[in-house]
Amino acid sequence: MDRLVKPDLKEIEITYKKAQKCTTTFRLSNLMHTMSVAVSLTSTNPSIFSFSQSFSIIPPLSTSSYTLTLSQPSDHQSPPLHTPPHAVTVKSAMLPTGKAHLEDLRRLFARPGPHIFKDGIIPISLVGPHVADYIITNQNYIHSSDLCAYFNRAISGCTGSQLTSLLESAVVSGNSNLVAKLIDLGGDFNFKNLKGQSLISLAVKSGSFDVVKTLISSGCSFDNLVDKVLHEAAAINRVDLMELLCSRFKDLVGSNSIDLHGRTPIHVAASLGYAKVIRFSASVGVIVDSVDCNGCTALHLAAEKGHLEAVECLLECSYYIKYVVNKDGKTAFGVAVDNGNSHLYSLLQLGDVLHRAAGLDDVNAIKNCVSQGVNVNERDQNGWTPLHRAAFKGRIESVKVLLSYGARVDVVDDDEYSPLHCAVETGNVKVAMLLIAHGAKANVKKCVKSSMMVNKYWSAPLKKKSLCGEDGTELCVELSSCVL
Repeated sequence: MDRLVKPDLKEIEITYKKAQKCTTTFRLSNLMHTMSVAVSLTSTNPSIFSFSQSFSIIPPLSTSSYTLTLSQPSDHQSPPLHTPPHAVTVKSAMLPTGKAHLEDLRRLFARPGPHIFKDGIIPISLVGPHVADYIITNQNYIHSSDLCAYFNRAISGCTGSQLTSLLESAVVSGNSNLVAKLIDLGGDFNFKNLKGQSLISLAVKSGSFDVVKTLISSGCSFDNLVDKVLHEAAAINRVDLMELLCSRFKDLVGSNSIDLHGRTPIHVAASLGYAKVIRFSASVGVIVDSVDCNGCTALHLAAEKGHLEAVECLLECSYYIKYVVNKDGKTAFGVAVDNGNSHLYSLLQLGDVLHRAAGLDDVNAIKNCVSQGVNVNERDQNGWTPLHRAAFKGRIESVKVLLSYGARVDVVDDDEYSPLHCAVETGNVKVAMLLIAHGAKANVKKCVKSSMMVNKYWSAPLKKKSLCGEDGTELCVELSSCVL
């Protein structure tokens, strides 16, 4: 015989509750038919796990119950998880007389020898939602090889509602494996918290791509009237999450849905300076120049915070946006001024000053604008650059200065007109010749119209005159030759 008693379980489970005294009961059966058995119970950590009776006597073929108590010191704020698990050691010895005092039993088991039987080591498992929640919230401090084993034991005694509560914690923690485990065991993946938010919304806020993907694969849905998932993804600069949501919920994700402040995801991204989010949002149909409850566009918010890249991105997406005024009657430029963001002045207003200066032939103003960093090729709402405007007005000095600063001669507007076309249509011969000298060419689409304009504005007598290379016929030939 290798043992005298047999436990009624292979593992002792204690339902752990934080800051409470926790107990569990198990039984040992005497396997001897004619003789009583003395029993000794010890734990690997007696200061935490203890028995009301560490020594006992079990009559022949009888069973006795034992209570194991988990005592928690006042400063002990976490379940005593341990690797390997804490355990109870069961030892036994034959007791022919069937009787013995406590001190006799203590001396009996204190003397090693063949009379002592080691009947087993029973591991102790801490179970229940308190343990599982501790594992979820402290998973970064638990060795990965132990995490799964601890968690599987902890949730073994949880109810359905407890699993759902744990599922919410697991989603927030960002562990997709724990999320999948809880869903498989019956956690409600369509659970809504007290604010009516779905688990997908919570997962997006936590920034866990894998958890969002796991929830979607499990069939989790959300209410777009409550869950502003694109706003939440925009707020943490996660284009990957926005792409996933838009691809999986084309009918649910309202790309132009607004939050309580009337703001779209682009507003959110602009206020934080997230240019990539702005570009993606615009690509899926979010209106770039929509206004919030204060009449502010995303550009107002970016200008307020001084986010240069976001301002540049918004202006690329919409030219008109910088002319929108908020409820205070201010454009984005005015907001930038109020907040001292002088590095945005050029983008938000000085570009307009450059256009006006080019039209007025104000060379000094042009030089001043360029010195402050204005893009010499900045377009207006019609796609015109300052060179278009100067050429159209025949401002030869402005054209010279703009060219010297790198103005592009062949840039075209929204109607595919180059600065050369503008000069030809208004009969500005000197400007046209100067542009040609700098490599300007008429495109095929506008060639015929340009030639017609030359004939319209320059009479036959003018063609016969020698105008130092500015003869109308020569210009017409020049225009034709640079196209054909």
